[in-house]
Amino acid sequence: MSTMRLDLSDDMIEFIDAAVAAGDYRTSSEVVGEALRLLRRERAAQRQTAALRREIERGLDAAAVNEFSSRTVAEIAADVRQRAGER
Repeated sequence: MSTMRLDLSDDMIEFIDAAVAAGDYRTSSEVVGEALRLLRRERAAQRQTAALRREIERGLDAAAVNEFSSRTVAEIAADVRQRAGER
């Protein structure tokens, strides 16, 4: 495992210290690691939401000119999820 030096604000340090003191985490590294995992998960969710919004916009544009898909909603959603996972 590598070591990294970080400069954090006083309130972030207090938050980390409080989480360790409360027994939620054993070390400050665990707190930071969990924060980064949550950030990664949040960014993935944002990418998926953006992909879904693009697909909705495409669908609305197509519907506006009476173009409709023969695929089911489930098929379209599965396709969007697959493409979002590829990014």
